[in-house]
Amino acid sequence: MFNGIFHVPQPVNEPVLSYAPGTPERAELKAKLKEMLSQEADVPMIIGGEEVRNGALAEIICPHDHQHILGRYHQGNALYVEKAVEAANEAKKEWGRMPWDARAIVFLKAAELLAGKFRQTLNAATMLNISKTPHQAEIDAACELIDFWRFNPHFMEEVYGDQPISTKGVLNYMEHRPLDGFVLAITPFNFTSIAGNLPTAPALMGNTVVWKPASSAVLPAYFIMKILEEAGLPPGVINMVPGPGPIIGPAALAHVDLGGIHFTGASSRPSGWKSVRTSASTSPILAS
Repeated sequence: MFNGIFHVPQPVNEPVLSYAPGTPERAELKAKLKEMLSQEADVPMIIGGEEVRNGALAEIICPHDHQHILGRYHQGNALYVEKAVEAANEAKKEWGRMPWDARAIVFLKAAELLAGKFRQTLNAATMLNISKTPHQAEIDAACELIDFWRFNPHFMEEVYGDQPISTKGVLNYMEHRPLDGFVLAITPFNFTSIAGNLPTAPALMGNTVVWKPASSAVLPAYFIMKILEEAGLPPGVINMVPGPGPIIGPAALAHVDLGGIHFTGASSRPSGWKSVRTSASTSPILAS
């Protein structure tokens, strides 16, 4: 057995690329946009690390060009929510006991992959599926999500390092454990960075997640899952189940194993807040 005290590297904000004429990033982004526009994506659910296709398809469109179909995604239902919960519960047996530094390394690796290999893939998917400009996609899908995946492990180290004071003759210390049950992450349509952060922040802390991405932003969500897979996230830690909110939401919110919710949305959207208020009566943990 080996011993060592690991420290997360001091995080710094990811530099914003300019995409000025003649720059490498501009050429790479234009090539990726052309590639995505020339083919139709087939986006599955991802449950227990497996790509699941059930044939219940919905279109992925460009909000700025409704006639252009970017692809189609397979919609989940209560059956697939149950399968995702089972996968999350199984993965938690090992993930919840994994040393915190090993979990941190997965997301630090994801940040490096997004800063390099996957940068223009996620930017292009965000531009096409969420209608953002190159600059808007760069500061959202690339820089902010990279920052989340670099700063969150640093904050985790601070949380775990915040220990109680010990008086003479007494040694006090505190240990953290994951929540009881899975976390449901419900993510918005307009920010790829938030879509990536809401499922990964609880996962970083040892939880396992059922992720319901916005139906109008499934393409970036799929590539986020591919980044996490390549970074070494074990199967079942995050399970992506796209589909209609009125079908996915109630099945997850009413589940006996629900441990917490990670949700963001405007108070002007009563349906989302109604779901959260309803589940709060049965689930003692709520994060928003």
